Amino acid sequence: MLVYVGHRLLMMVPVLLGATFVCFLLLRLTSVDPARAYLSASNVIPTEETVNAIRVQLGLDQPFWKQYVRWLWQLCQLDFGTSFFTKIPVAREMAARLPVTASITLLSLAMAVCISIPLGIISALRKNLIIDHICRLLAFLGASLPQFWLAYLLIYFLAVKMDWFPLRGGDTWIHYVLPSFTLAFALISTYSRLLRTSMLESMDHPFVLYAKARGIHTYIIIGRHVLRHAIRPVVIAAGMNLGKLFAGTVIVEQIFAMPGMGGFFLESVYHRDYPVIQGFVFMMAFVFVVGNLISDVIQAYLDPRLMRETARRQSVK
Repeated sequence: MLVYVGHRLLMMVPVLLGATFVCFLLLRLTSVDPARAYLSASNVIPTEETVNAIRVQLGLDQPFWKQYVRWLWQLCQLDFGTSFFTKIPVAREMAARLPVTASITLLSLAMAVCISIPLGIISALRKNLIIDHICRLLAFLGASLPQFWLAYLLIYFLAVKMDWFPLRGGDTWIHYVLPSFTLAFALISTYSRLLRTSMLESMDHPFVLYAKARGIHTYIIIGRHVLRHAIRPVVIAAGMNLGKLFAGTVIVEQIFAMPGMGGFFLESVYHRDYPVIQGFVFMMAFVFVVGNLISDVIQAYLDPRLMRETARRQSVK
């Protein structure tokens, strides 16, 4: 297991480097000069002298590769720079808002997994029955409804009409229910359909037929053998969607007025706050690779053949 995890950790490095390089390059290719953006965020009228002074202060007078290496070195020290607009270190700003965004992301993922797995199992065991058709309808709605529209529907019916949930804020756990369910609804439909399809395929395998012939109870076969094999696509999708959920909180936090990183990122885009944009993109890339790493580790636990294959490749090299 340690060899497998170490191999995956090494693979994270080029992915993070590629993401940071693309982000840094695209921001430098825009028509907006970072020095002028800094002066504009500071409410200072840009002149040639002030622009040149700010360029020297921010290191923009140096070659591109030196700027990039300097930024990477700052990232290694968890220094994301200073915000052009608030004049506060970006790391401090993100640390204050990250718990809200992380809570929404993890809660939505937990909702999606905990709801979709029972739905997928029931839909597979009751194929073409009423419960299966209901699960298919929910999957269709989850794949069709835009997230922002679903959020407004939840606010109107559950917060305004029923008064079950608060409209805005992030003070207590109940504030996170509607935003998290808004993000989780589309994933519930995807995961349940994946699990249903995978279970139907697994139930036709010879080892299932052999277990039935031995007289093993159906629920034991499903829990110990079929589900362990069929849940792998759901694990892969959950790991890949962790970064998507983290980015998806931008819209949801704005709709529910939650003090997370979504509003902070949108303000940074409006003010051309380059350090904040770069830090947010790096954070999304980091969450994406960590989600994939966790997914790979869970898959290796479910299927030890992956670890043996990685060990074999390392021994050949």
